[in-house]
Amino acid sequence: MDRRDFIRTSALGTLGLSLAPSLFTGCSTPAPRTAGSDRLELLFKPYDLKLKHAFNLAKNSRTHTPDVQVQLRYGDYIGYGEASMPPYLGETQESVCRFLGQLDLSQFTDPFRLEEILDYIDSVAPDNRAAKASVDIALHDLLGKIMGQPWYRIWGLSPEKAPATSFTIGIDTEEVVRQKLKEAAPYRILKIKMGLDNDKELVRIIRSETDRPICVDANQGWSSKEYALEMIEWLKEQNCLFVEQPMPKEMIDEQAWLHERASLPLIADEFLQRLPDVRRAYGLYDGINIKLMKSTGMHEAYQMAILARALDMKVMVGCMTETSCAVSAAAQLSPLVDWADLDGNLLIANDLFDGMKIVDGKISLPNRPGIGVVPL
Repeated sequence: MDRRDFIRTSALGTLGLSLAPSLFTGCSTPAPRTAGSDRLELLFKPYDLKLKHAFNLAKNSRTHTPDVQVQLRYGDYIGYGEASMPPYLGETQESVCRFLGQLDLSQFTDPFRLEEILDYIDSVAPDNRAAKASVDIALHDLLGKIMGQPWYRIWGLSPEKAPATSFTIGIDTEEVVRQKLKEAAPYRILKIKMGLDNDKELVRIIRSETDRPICVDANQGWSSKEYALEMIEWLKEQNCLFVEQPMPKEMIDEQAWLHERASLPLIADEFLQRLPDVRRAYGLYDGINIKLMKSTGMHEAYQMAILARALDMKVMVGCMTETSCAVSAAAQLSPLVDWADLDGNLLIANDLFDGMKIVDGKISLPNRPGIGVVPL
């Protein structure tokens, strides 16, 4: 199926609409507008993110990430959102467009009823976390623009407290790793993808080039608790800050054993999706990695960060490969966290937005309302 046929069948096929030449395809028939009767209008389109380098993890490799771009309109205001779908999320462009096509946001005449709107979206169908996140992000962007304030200010956060972000080095050949290290020169922390049998060799290559701190994401790649402990103790000697998801998320007893013995902080990633998972992670991990595509968006991500802080857990905010839209949305949380891994927009070759920047390795939040992005 080519792109045009996909858009026609996914976004329009059951709605009786014609394919407009505009950038976005409408998911519902806009209600007639009269003075004082503005309603929410949702628009969306599939988009493929093209990676600058193949993204190699412990269990898969890819050169692009499927994505859906979203607009939420209310009067003269437009909020931008995004759903990014790496394979392990279990969502596709088709499933996201199908979910968005079920929503009837025109029933809402007051976009400030945030809880009511998001509860409705969550109730339409289970799972579909990235799809739900796309609307949540767009709604936050819309509300911030109406209020004329960025979300970090609405949340009462200080932008100067935003941390440095790590830059990801995937599993690859020595030549490509060295090239990626050159690209990563402006960044203070390197994030290393691990989970194969050449993990130590990858670190040795990096250490031959730089002594910058590293953090490690094993992506569930270590299936033995003894091996995981051995690697963690070795990584501590290599100036490693923490390790994400060392073992498969189902290995709860083994994770508890590892947590009692590891000398580096262990951060839950695949184990953790939404707010109830924060309490599940307590006692098994030292911290959590919050990603908007898992948490259903900014609203629940903020609640997760607050709960983790109350439990005295470390907090990290991360991302998938995304445009600057979703990355900038996640960055609004960054003054609240210990660590950030917000480089997803830097890994793609076809960004659509100008948003948050990295200045001297540190997150710099734009003083723009909403999530802080403008289309390129």
